[in-house]
Amino acid sequence: VQLQASGGGLVQPGGSLSLSCAATTSRFAINAMGWFRQTPGKQRELVAVLTSGGRTNYADSVKGRFDISRNFAQNIAYLQMNNLKPEDTAVYYCRASHDYTLTFSEDDYWGQGTLVTVSS
Repeated sequence: VQLQASGGGLVQPGGSLSLSCAATTSRFAINAMGWFRQTPGKQRELVAVLTSGGRTNYADSVKGRFDISRNFAQNIAYLQMNNLKPEDTAVYYCRASHDYTLTFSEDDYWGQGTLVTVSS
């Protein structure tokens, strides 16, 4: 599975941005898609996950501001980010799994990162 992320950019605090992640067609179903993010000097952290069954998992820091969704027919995941804060600045990475997981494992897939910068 290959993942292609897009949508990053520069946005002012309080603004909104939407990220997309397109997964290539896989022999096996993709049952979870999500996003991680990383800032310099820190480990990657889970931002949001959505399973094919509709279960979600969000980082506490983004609950109520970020929304993950998915176009199952096209295997595209979206991350709608609202009320962005400077601390949301990071490289955002897309992930996918064949498992119904809310956390992902080392065996799951990574996409390339897309930079989100929140600054005035």
